[in-house]
Amino acid sequence: MIAPPSPTDSLGCASHKLHKSLDISGDGIQFYRRRTDDTQLGHVSTPASDRGFLVGVSMASGHRRKIFHGHHSSSHDFSAGSVYVRSFSHDYRADLRGPFDFLLLELSGASFDRAIGERMGTRVKGLDGVTGLPDPVLANLACALAPALDRPAEASRVFVEQMGAVIETHLLEQYGGGLRSAQPKSQALSRAHERRAKEMLLNRLDGSASIADIAEACSLSRSHFIRTFRKTTGQTPHQWLQAQRIEHARHLLRDTTTPTAEVATLCGFADQSHFTRVFTQWVGATPGRWRRDMR
Repeated sequence: MIAPPSPTDSLGCASHKLHKSLDISGDGIQFYRRRTDDTQLGHVSTPASDRGFLVGVSMASGHRRKIFHGHHSSSHDFSAGSVYVRSFSHDYRADLRGPFDFLLLELSGASFDRAIGERMGTRVKGLDGVTGLPDPVLANLACALAPALDRPAEASRVFVEQMGAVIETHLLEQYGGGLRSAQPKSQALSRAHERRAKEMLLNRLDGSASIADIAEACSLSRSHFIRTFRKTTGQTPHQWLQAQRIEHARHLLRDTTTPTAEVATLCGFADQSHFTRVFTQWVGATPGRWRRDMR
């Protein structure tokens, strides 16, 4: 009797061989973290589809894969910080050798088209396929995203969408047919738009506001809004919102007797441990100790 094939995830990896399998989504981009210590990984394949593009960032060294292209193949080594970019519009077949740890993002066709529409200058039709090339910028962005995948309940929508927009811009600039866009110079937001953007962020202290909605309210593309907001405030939208949450928490801890767990909820944190970790990173003391010192 022939054994049934092992179940695979949406990227073609054998599910039982994955030691870390994490997913999080953000406005047209699906982020994944896939890691395995297994050295006998075997074959992976995905049929051609209209899913868009897949980008992988290797978080560790030591992985090697043999990719089949029709009747020939090519072998590639991955070091930490090397990337691959491929289109789902082609069949993909590869033999995987050695353990791997990848942060991946799946950019849907609709999200890619929107990013193209927001792009100033020469339009592109796709992304260049690359395998195993170093990309320090994308590697740093992947490292910034990794904690959000480890603790998805604590990941704010503002942060995930902000990172997604930044990554889309980088992909178009770096792999969009080798063509550079004519990006508009970042100017400060008007007072009305600054006020509106901050109001929309503060209305969702838990970070569930939509970057796309705020950018639209300011009559800007997502990437241009993020750059302009940073020029205006000195912080990205996520950094600014995080600072407001911490300031509100300080007020509640200093001037009220509200329990710490309730302060965490009122300031939009996932739970008390999330609040304690972020507050300590920003202030240098736990909420309880800071409250005692203030009194």
